[in-house]
Amino acid sequence: MGSFLYYIVDALLGLLVWAIIISAILSWLVAFDVINLRNQIVYNVARFLDAVTRPVLRPFQRFIPPLGGVDITPILALLVIQGLRIYILPMIFDPLRAAIG
Repeated sequence: MGSFLYYIVDALLGLLVWAIIISAILSWLVAFDVINLRNQIVYNVARFLDAVTRPVLRPFQRFIPPLGGVDITPILALLVIQGLRIYILPMIFDPLRAAIG
């Protein structure tokens, strides 16, 4: 049971990492006018990714302003999420896996 919970939390964090990366790339493509938000599919994808990533990025954006027009908060959020996945999750779930099995 503990391994299953670990797998679910780790997979969700992995999906969040991919959502942040795709959202950043999509924002660059829109900024450089490679793709257009007037396309309904692109607009829906951008809106979905914004809804998923905004709660994660907002705390970072409160403390770190854009540097020269470049928003570095996705990079910092990715570093924190990867730290959670590599160091914190095993510390939390190893005792749980030992207790539950």
